[in-house]
Amino acid sequence: MNLLANLLRKLRIDGFNAALLGTVLLASILPVHGAGAPVMDIVTDLAIAALFFLHGARLSREAIVSGLTAWRLHLVIFCGTFVLFPLLGVLLKPLGLWLLTPQLYLGVLFLCTLPSTVQSSIAFTSMAGGNVPAAVTSASASSLFGVFLTPFLTGMIAGTSGAMGNPLHAVMSIMLQLLVPFVAGHLLRPWIGDWVARYKSVLRYTDQGTILLVVYTAFSAAVVEGLWHDTPLRSLLALVLLSALLLALVMSLLTFSARRLGFKRGDEIAIVFCGSKKSLATGVPMAKILFAGGSLGAVVLPVMVFHQLQLIVCAVIAQKYAKKKAAAALADAA
Repeated sequence: MNLLANLLRKLRIDGFNAALLGTVLLASILPVHGAGAPVMDIVTDLAIAALFFLHGARLSREAIVSGLTAWRLHLVIFCGTFVLFPLLGVLLKPLGLWLLTPQLYLGVLFLCTLPSTVQSSIAFTSMAGGNVPAAVTSASASSLFGVFLTPFLTGMIAGTSGAMGNPLHAVMSIMLQLLVPFVAGHLLRPWIGDWVARYKSVLRYTDQGTILLVVYTAFSAAVVEGLWHDTPLRSLLALVLLSALLLALVMSLLTFSARRLGFKRGDEIAIVFCGSKKSLATGVPMAKILFAGGSLGAVVLPVMVFHQLQLIVCAVIAQKYAKKKAAAALADAA
């Protein structure tokens, strides 16, 4: 049992990631369909609105102000998230279409347009000894910019394939369902901020529960449309390899750029961890708005795979940064 627990811990397979896999399995065996599907869609929309309302209430204005001065750092992170990733997604098209199904490759392109994560970017930056205030600012700003940029970038590099609608209509839908609750939560922060902070550990399950609900709904529709019948095992394995290649390229290029541009070590860490992340919490609700029908499950799958890979890889790299910092501190003390 101890050996299994250690293996799961090293692979970052915590309760939530296990629940994600379980949700996909449940949707594959018992997908919601028929009259239940529209009801689940309504419940999911309400849960997503609540999720972003709470995200808005958690966002500290002080943290934003404290990191605004590091504009060069934010520009590099922004370019990594919304320029480098989409560019690599397009450049990998021959490989992607050769190894993956068209719907899975569409999911890879969608993944490349997503904003950065907030919680894990900050957590890994802190763990590695990086510039945490800058990470808070960049990750939070990335989520806000993503509301507008993700649908337009997806439309630019993916076109209207995969049942994606009009990008302008998608922006309006995302603003209504995601940005309006987010702004409302942030405006109410003076009154509910303390309550949200007090129950942060409990409210974390709101985030996770909403993601699981959207994943279940998405994969139910995909299974009914024949996702597993149309997706060979070879494509699933290739998706893991392509996601690993994408992550390795982005992290390597960001590290190289940060050093060439003369950033300090703490800023380099923030650039690497914020610029290489993609948000599952934002990506899954956005996919629900941008894509329709059976394509949704295949589009979400690359986001889930990349999410797991980035946790594993960034945990290892953050520990290496932390060890180097500790060794440097010992050398200075000697």
